[in-house]
Amino acid sequence: MITIGNIVEYLDSEVHPEYQEKYDNAGFLLGNPELECTGALVAVDLTNEVIDEAIEKQCNLIVTHHPMIFGGVKRITPTTTLGQQIFRLIKSDIAVYAAHTNLDNLKNGVNGILAYQLGLTDCRILRPMDGQSSPDVGAGMIGSLPYPLPIEPFLDQVKMILRLPVIRIGSIKNQVVSRVAICGGAGSFLIEDAVRADADIYLTGDLKYHDFQQALDRITLADIGHFESEQFTKELIYSIISKKFSNFACLISDRGRSFVSYI
Repeated sequence: MITIGNIVEYLDSEVHPEYQEKYDNAGFLLGNPELECTGALVAVDLTNEVIDEAIEKQCNLIVTHHPMIFGGVKRITPTTTLGQQIFRLIKSDIAVYAAHTNLDNLKNGVNGILAYQLGLTDCRILRPMDGQSSPDVGAGMIGSLPYPLPIEPFLDQVKMILRLPVIRIGSIKNQVVSRVAICGGAGSFLIEDAVRADADIYLTGDLKYHDFQQALDRITLADIGHFESEQFTKELIYSIISKKFSNFACLISDRGRSFVSYI
């Protein structure tokens, strides 16, 4: 019998919750670890649609990238979305685990799989984590294209890979792209690191108007969307679980979606 606790223990050993940022709340968030696990459903976010899917597919463990409980929770009532979700999860005996900034900070984590999808080579961590001796732990990533590309064909390629209708872009530093810096999710805090690494372009999400102003002609900034830059995290978590529990029902949610639409 495989228990929820067995999977939680294994995930902890693979995604290292100790590498999460101080503000984060990754790890085992809700549920009874002693229950037999009937299946795990992997998603980027926990939504009502994902809970519906877990119930329908008889999965009593949901593993997400973004934690459902992030800040302090002072009340659990059905008057809030989070409260409703917690009630539903407890009534259905569904546990929740999140692998967030700890998975961001692993070289083979969120940015590693994004770099792989974009075809980057010779990758390294953009900002190593303080206090860590390993160069493979930290934020962001920088790598090289197999061969230089003019910026417009490169961005067309990014849009195709990430299934993006548009990309928000700032002033163009170089017309040809060779070195690419990336950060899945919200990555404005790494702009200066990308500049110091001499990247031609920095791909990330949640960039503000003044972030583009800050960059000016020092680096090309491209906002590729928060969800879109982390969409491959589902496959990453799935592969981690399946590596250990090969005969176990681990599924990738088909109802996850970005909270932002493009019209």
